[in-house]
Amino acid sequence: MVARDTDTGPVGPCVMPWHPLERAALAHALREAGPDAPTLCEGWAARHLAAHVVLRETAPLAAAGVAVRPLGRYTERRIAERAALADEPGGWDELVGQVEQGPGRLSPMSWMGDAANLLEFFIHTEDVRRGAGPVPAQTLAPEHTQAIWDRLARQARLLYRRAGVGVVLVVPGGPRRGVRRPPSGAGTVVLRGEVGELALHAFGRESAARVDVLGHPDDVERLQESPTGI
Repeated sequence: MVARDTDTGPVGPCVMPWHPLERAALAHALREAGPDAPTLCEGWAARHLAAHVVLRETAPLAAAGVAVRPLGRYTERRIAERAALADEPGGWDELVGQVEQGPGRLSPMSWMGDAANLLEFFIHTEDVRRGAGPVPAQTLAPEHTQAIWDRLARQARLLYRRAGVGVVLVVPGGPRRGVRRPPSGAGTVVLRGEVGELALHAFGRESAARVDVLGHPDDVERLQESPTGI
């Protein structure tokens, strides 16, 4: 989507950031769910997910254990400490408010825009929305959906790097993207679904993603046994 600054005259095209809308959607989902609602993140209630988002933006080292295994216990402890604040009077509203407000301008996360935050917030919103079971997909503007696809297409090679097969992403009636070539002796699996569902699959939420998995049964099984996500 292209926007122009009509107050100061033409300044050239700029790409509209979508992550603020996703941040607002995540905060809304958290408020609607409540602190003890289940999520798609194993072992996390909504309070833990909110704590993770806040720590990711205010104390990156404390949140790094989600991806860096040696820091895992430290991260779990810090998330549990922050999540426990939801039990204090007004604590849950404060925690969700921190998610909604986002980091200060000096935080690196405030500079990285959609590149770091669009898929992060979209996935976590669905973690909350679908934690208790299937719900209808969000209704997004076409430009918003395109932005999610563009980010997914850039990151999918990393997300499927451990797949033991080739992987192709296909949106019905839309784009397709080969994201991994098949290793020697393996075939290719086609993942077909709407953009948001493909994003959920790529980030390891296979059980909640409405995606058709097409390929030779051996290759499908090999993919299902492979870890996805970061």
